[in-house]
Formats: sequence, structure tokens, C-alpha cells
Amino acid sequence: MSRITTYREGVPCWADLTTPDVTASKDFYGELFGWTYQDTGEEGGGYQLATRHGIRVAGIAPGQPGQETGAAWLTYLAADDVDQVTARIREAGGTVRLEPTDVTDQGRMAIAVDPAGAPFGLWQGRSHGGSGLANEPGAFTWNENLSTDPATARAFYRQVFGYEYEPLPDLDYSVIKVAGHPAGGIGAQPPAIPEGTPSFWNTYFAAADTDQSCARIIELGGRILVEPVGTPYGRMAVGRDNVGASFCLIAAPKG
Repeated sequence: MSRITTYREGVPCWADLTTPDVTASKDFYGELFGWTYQDTGEEGGGYQLATRHGIRVAGIAPGQPGQETGAAWLTYLAADDVDQVTARIREAGGTVRLEPTDVTDQGRMAIAVDPAGAPFGLWQGRSHGGSGLANEPGAFTWNENLSTDPATARAFYRQVFGYEYEPLPDLDYSVIKVAGHPAGGIGAQPPAIPEGTPSFWNTYFAAADTDQSCARIIELGGRILVEPVGTPYGRMAVGRDNVGASFCLIAAPKG
């Protein structure tokens, strides 16, 4: 297992789903990824911590009354000091949607929006340091900002987190580098995304077999938005869960 205990600042460290139906979402991802759940109860606002092999990998949160957006996955970037990072976000032209706040003894968080319109979270871990697994089935393996204005987005995150970039040939897409290591991507929205879709952070979950996982998504009441296709990084697909949230699947290349 790819166990993780700490994250460098700016690296995606957590993802959670906001859903109008927590029970339906728990059932869907429990069947798809084998997740079990820790209920944080009333103190934690009904937040569900999804686990694999007893290790935290993601969260499921109930939607709030009057919330305008539908079900969606949100990427959290690690912060050494959430308050300092939110100050840099404002200086760089971003917006802080949720001011820094403590989450019991688990950590400190905030939610922001970059100048191109993509929401993201910040997480300063304490007893909960972020996802303890990555790059294996049922855990996230890649996060990318698919933007309506990738140049503005790249400039913003460089100013806030010091990102360096490695452009991919023939694409308006750059791999994020943190301390010289790949940590995600920022790029233009691909043609498969409907015109008018706002900028967003996209989450990939690792799959043992992408085609089998896609078949299971359909059985569980979800949809396949992009059928499985081979890429240099593995066989990938885009799915939508049973409450309307989109996500990607990718299986590592064989051999």
C-alpha cells in the first residue's frame, strides 16, 4: 500500500464529496471502492470519513440548506498555515469563500476560489493529516484544475504556492511540480466537457480495472460520461455517480 503521513504545502491531500443524499452516496462509493465509513456525528456535522483498509481516503459531506451547487467533489491543497495561505490567495486575486476555521482536533481548513473560478479547499492537518493512501484502487491518484483560463490559473497558484510547471507537448496542460515532483495538473478544459462549464478541480481515483469499474458504476445507478480509453498514463474514463457528481477513473498500465 502507498501509505502517506505528510504532504508538502500545495500538494493535493484530501478530496470530499458534498451530496444532497449522504446515504445514497455512501452506498454508491462503498460498493464501487469498498469504502467503509466513520461517522463524525453531530459534532462533525454528519461528515463521513471514508476508509480503505481502515485508513482514511476521502470524505462525504451533507449539502447545506440553500446551497446552490449540486453534488461535487472538492480537492483540498495542503497548507502549512491556512491563515497565511488565505492571505496570499487574496493578494493573488482569489476569493476566500469560507474563512479559516478549526475542525475539532482534526485540523484547520478554508475554502477558496481561484481567479478563473475553480473552488478548492485548504487543509492544515493536525490529528487528521489528509488521505493516508494514494495511487491504489479506491484512493485518489491525481488531481487537476480544468480551467476556462489556464494561464491565469497557473499564475495564481504559482504566486500562492510557488508551483513550477512542466508543459505537455501539443496541449494547453502543465504538470504541477512541488519540490521537483509531480503533484497535479492545470490545463484547458477538454472538448468532452460541455461548453459553459465553470473551472473546477477534477479528481481521479485509481481502479484495478477501469472497464469493470465503469460497468459497476452503471449497475449502481451512475453514468459513464467518457468511455474507457487508453492513455500513456493508464486506461481512464469519466463517470458520474448516482447523485450527479463527476469523477475520473484510471488504472495503471499493465506490466
